[in-house]
Amino acid sequence: MHSDQLLALFSAMLVALGLVAFFTARAKATKVRTSGTPMTAQPDQYGWFGVLSTAAPALVVSLVGAVIMLLMGAEIPVAMLLVVSIVVACLGLACGLIMVKPEFHARRAIEVFVRWMLAGATLISILTTLGILVSIIGEALRFFQVQGFWGFITGTVWNPGASFLEAAGRGEEGASAAQFGSLPLFAGTFMVTAIAMLVAIPIGLLSAIYMSEFATPRIRGIAKPMLEVLAGIPTVVYGFFAAITVAPLIVAAAQVFGLKADFNNALAPGIVMGIMIIPFISSLSDDVISSVPDSMRQGALALGLTHGETIWDVVVPAALPGIISASLLAVSRALGETMIVVMAAGMLPNLTANPLENMTTVTVRIVAALTGDQEFASAETLSAFALGLVLFVVTLTLNLVSVIMIRRFRAKYRISNL
Repeated sequence: MHSDQLLALFSAMLVALGLVAFFTARAKATKVRTSGTPMTAQPDQYGWFGVLSTAAPALVVSLVGAVIMLLMGAEIPVAMLLVVSIVVACLGLACGLIMVKPEFHARRAIEVFVRWMLAGATLISILTTLGILVSIIGEALRFFQVQGFWGFITGTVWNPGASFLEAAGRGEEGASAAQFGSLPLFAGTFMVTAIAMLVAIPIGLLSAIYMSEFATPRIRGIAKPMLEVLAGIPTVVYGFFAAITVAPLIVAAAQVFGLKADFNNALAPGIVMGIMIIPFISSLSDDVISSVPDSMRQGALALGLTHGETIWDVVVPAALPGIISASLLAVSRALGETMIVVMAAGMLPNLTANPLENMTTVTVRIVAALTGDQEFASAETLSAFALGLVLFVVTLTLNLVSVIMIRRFRAKYRISNL
């Protein structure tokens, strides 16, 4: 029997045992309750406790076995692992039925289980982040053994060539010709992201203010879903739009003013990316602004402020922490975008302050380095991990700065309202 068939059979048996546990434990609790003995929980709660005592141990055993096989390389027959899990489920079912007693508080036991499950989900998120960081650091350190960190950060030329770590260790010419200055890549990344935010933040925030403070419920019900549709359009479609429509318009507009613009430029993907992330700012900011208590608006109007002054001096400051969070989410989305930049800005590393010239971003070079035909041990491939590590640090720094700003503003706003 194949592994997928065994997993299907295991799932069916586990579901069957869970149903048996639920109905049997509930029936036992109902019988005790009808006999006149007071119970500390409802019969359904005893039934759900029976399900948890049956399924949870079996899933833990199967998960531990899978982790041992994946991480430690141990050979454990799948059939044996699933049989052991079913046996554990039967033992858990028996223990769950034994625990159905008047003095046993099933609801509290379920709440404790849910609390631990939520804590486990949080731990998984933290461990996943640490795992990503460790995997990136390991390969990035291999790269920095060949290319110095300071030269990588401050270098102004990105030309990986065809160098390999083995050639670098022997001092061959192919390795010495390679240049890994990441400054053009990060300059392009920040340039495109800044253009995108200059488009997205004003439009997104103003549209959120309009829908929250001025639009009628009918207009809001139509405009908000239409605006959120932008978030569901594939990025490749935005890339076509930027390359075929926006870039030629920018070139034509630049010629009118006597400027020269490349068809692959940073301005086109920046504008289109800003349009793409408008829903992130607009929708979240709208929800935050709408959650500001009406008593604050009414109090400001009662003091003689106009509607516009109330929005600018009261509502927006109260909603600013949420607006900052929405803007940070949009920045993270812009920093990680690849397809629009590939199609509209190109893949040429270019250190320039002119958004009308060709340039590329960090994520584009990461994709190019990991999808080429070079060896994994090549310096060009390992440079993708170094770029990813620096980008990770940049986004983490932005998160920390935003958290500090939000906390200081909340403290300032709380004090000003005392």
